[in-house]
Amino acid sequence: MSIIFWQQVLKVFIALFIITDSIGNLPFFMGMTEGMEKKERRGIFFSALLTGLFLLALFGFAGFLIFDIFDLTINDLRIAGGILLFMISIEIMFRGRFSYEHKEDVGVVPLGCPLLVGPGAITTVIMMGRIYDPLAVVVGVLLCFALIWFIFFFAERLFRLLGHNGSLIVTKIFAIIMAGIAVKFIRQGVQAILGI
Repeated sequence: MSIIFWQQVLKVFIALFIITDSIGNLPFFMGMTEGMEKKERRGIFFSALLTGLFLLALFGFAGFLIFDIFDLTINDLRIAGGILLFMISIEIMFRGRFSYEHKEDVGVVPLGCPLLVGPGAITTVIMMGRIYDPLAVVVGVLLCFALIWFIFFFAERLFRLLGHNGSLIVTKIFAIIMAGIAVKFIRQGVQAILGI
């Protein structure tokens, strides 16, 4: 494999790692799995990673086709993701956690999507899949998700140091930030649609 191939892998890896913001999302992930056993929490993290990988694979190989079939744009996804995140952030602020019917659900929505893989990550994979070697994109995505798994795996130690009250405070603060991110998603989508 050529040096160009590995340069492309590195570009995909760096872009996705920045966009998925796994370190910035840690408080959300830990807050939404608060009270779970270590084994359950790791299962949720694994579910979030699989969801993210599935979405990136789906949109990487068929993104333009999906958008054409349903007459969607990336801005539609921004607005929908923003609304979803805003609802979740309000619930975390007032209830202290995100409620779910089945524990496994939280790994899919909102952790897998839109927190880990949102409109930015989807757009990145679609565009890079058009200009780079498809194998380089796949390798870059897999390396990125391997690093994210490593970060999640060791995150429990950090939150164990914070304790219950410390984790709760961090969760509340990041719920406010999540609401801001949600509003930003909606604003960007609306501005792009209206051409502002």
